Order: sequence, then C-alpha cells, then structure tokens
Amino acid sequence: MDPGLVNVKLVTACGGLFQCQGGGSGAAPPHTLAEFSLDQFGNLDFYDISLVDGFNVPMVFNSTSPECSSIDCTGDLNGNCPTELKAPGGCNNPCAVFKTKGYCCTAGADCKATNYSMFLKVGCPGAYTIPYYDATSAYSCPGGSNYNVVFCPLGSL
Repeated sequence: MDPGLVNVKLVTACGGLFQCQGGGSGAAPPHTLAEFSLDQFGNLDFYDISLVDGFNVPMVFNSTSPECSSIDCTGDLNGNCPTELKAPGGCNNPCAVFKTKGYCCTAGADCKATNYSMFLKVGCPGAYTIPYYDATSAYSCPGGSNYNVVFCPLGSL
C-alpha cells in the first residue's frame, strides 16, 4: 500500500486539556482509544473506538467516504462516571477497577454486559466497552479511505 493514499487527520478542541502524558502503549489508563488497521483482508480498513482502557476525552472517528460509518463517543462519561470508576482525568473501565472475571473478558469467554459497561455504552453507543464482546462496534471501510479523528469535538465538553 502506498502510504500517500491514506490520510488520517487528528483534530482537537480540548481547550488545553489534550496533553499526552507518559508515552506510547504504556501510558496509564483511563484513555479513550481510536484504533485502526489499514489495508487489511479484502483491501479493507478496520477501525473502532475502544473504552476497554476507560474513557478520558470525547471523540468522533469518521471517514470522508460516504459509504463508511461514523463513530460518535461524545457522552459526558467523565461528569457522570460512577464513583467507583472515577480516576484522575477520566473514568476507568470496570475491569481495571475490580479485576474479576465478571468484569474482565478474555478471548473465547462468554462475555456479558454489566451495569458499568452499559453506562459506558450509553455514552458511546458505537464503542467497544468489553473486549471480544460486541461485533456491532467494529467498522470497515474500503482501503485507501481518508479519516478524521476528532478529540473533544465542539460542544462535547
């Protein structure tokens, strides 16, 4: 794939709240994740928003191609976060807090939604809230599509 064919645009309107801390994949949760794999099986791009590591900033992930779906994750999850999930700068995923099988899902397990994962899902209906759980939260687009990842879209804070 020619890297010049794909454009991923990152935009923030976080009013100074968007500052990377730590580094790379080792940064401590909670954090909202935009995930994508470009030019994969069948010449498709795959993308999603994941709250498996918790939530810290609202996000919209969309493509400039009309046949591709947009993912909106702009609910007030930090402001409405249950007390037991609150963390500095965000709202934890329940697995990070409770560390039990009922809240954590492993590959091949029979994963079920909980009140906490449903809270996250209501605020971000198109996002993964439990790993391996929700096939409706994975999106694909023709390879070579262009994308916008908008952190803190206007009106979301």
